[in-house]
Amino acid sequence: MATTNDLKNGLVLRIDGNLWTVTEFQHVKPGKGGAFVRTTLKNVMTGKVVDKTFNAGTKVETANVDRRDMTFLYRDGDDFIFMDAADYEQVPVPAATVGDQSRFLLENQEVQVSFNDGAPLYIELPASVELEITQTDPGLQGDRSTGGTKPATVSTGAEIQVPLFLETGTRVKVDTRDGRYLGRVSS
Repeated sequence: MATTNDLKNGLVLRIDGNLWTVTEFQHVKPGKGGAFVRTTLKNVMTGKVVDKTFNAGTKVETANVDRRDMTFLYRDGDDFIFMDAADYEQVPVPAATVGDQSRFLLENQEVQVSFNDGAPLYIELPASVELEITQTDPGLQGDRSTGGTKPATVSTGAEIQVPLFLETGTRVKVDTRDGRYLGRVSS
């Protein structure tokens, strides 16, 4: 148990049997009345985001979340197999838990997997990854101007938007949070 004074970003709370992570919090002390804490919470399992207000000093139940550095090994049916970097234990993580993150997941990639009571909750990829463009239409002559984009398929199978001048085989840096093109990677 903790109080609202202990709230901080990334803390996981257990509210009504569900796990919620604190994404934002603000202590408010109005001129009249008691102080309170305004929070934005994200459901760990569903990704749903809600705003919740707690009175100052209210007790909240925290959940024990164990974050472990792991390496993605391979996909086995509906499971993704990760290996714990500390003890080399292989852990299957269901595809539903991995979710859209699989679009940028490469074999032998280091990720963080969060567990609660031994069950995997979610994975966290690095902020960006380097991928190779496996298919994109060639740019037309004169398409070297700034601002234009075209779809490209990268080595993981995800489709992203890239500048018109990029060609198949080019290595690019991609933001794992929103799939945004960040730049070319020089060999």
